Amino acid sequence: MDDEPQPSHSTALSPDTPAAGRIGDIIHRLRQAHPDARCALNHENPLQLLVATILSAQCTDERVNMVTPVLFARYPTAADLATAEREELEEIIRSTGFYRQKARFVQETCQILVRQHGGEVPADMVALLALKGVARKTANVVLGVAFGLAEGIVVDTHVKRLSGRLGLTAESDPEKIERDLMVLVPRQEWISIAHLLIFHGRRVCHARKPDCAHCTLYDLCPSALPVERGEIGD
Repeated sequence: MDDEPQPSHSTALSPDTPAAGRIGDIIHRLRQAHPDARCALNHENPLQLLVATILSAQCTDERVNMVTPVLFARYPTAADLATAEREELEEIIRSTGFYRQKARFVQETCQILVRQHGGEVPADMVALLALKGVARKTANVVLGVAFGLAEGIVVDTHVKRLSGRLGLTAESDPEKIERDLMVLVPRQEWISIAHLLIFHGRRVCHARKPDCAHCTLYDLCPSALPVERGEIGD
């Protein structure tokens, strides 16, 4: 028997209910709607995830997943990436955009890993933030996905957009949004909430035209667009 407390899913909930009163239902419904929610960057170890996340800046995960098999086949370790020919590295990752800066970040990060961490990715927020091209979003991805450590919440463009639309925060700065979510969301959900919001943002709550008629959160969302009652869930 599962003794873990379950959300109430009260029909009394509405978009006007304070965020703390809606968050349990929001997470429950998103998990039902997107049971496959996970990190979309293909990887086999923490180093691959770290590099892929650096490459994903201003680029789709799909594009990164097309590039990384070639990259990691050519340079499987941090030491290999640290000593790679910069021009060859740039050429492999060119299609991800901003490839010169990303190649520098990847190479300098791997040099730090070799020099200070024995070529391994540290499972530590402070150490990750000391790497080149790594801010809190990337550090949270690596800690949460690679190591299962809930030190924060990933705030990407989808999480930022949906957090605002759902009334979970009034902030626009990613770090302030993260702080609000960390207070609101139970810590055991810090890793999963980002995946759930990202999948929902990609599939339903689009930036330009949210599909409110087919949104599982319609009756909990203060930003929901008016739709005919019969349309919801069709």
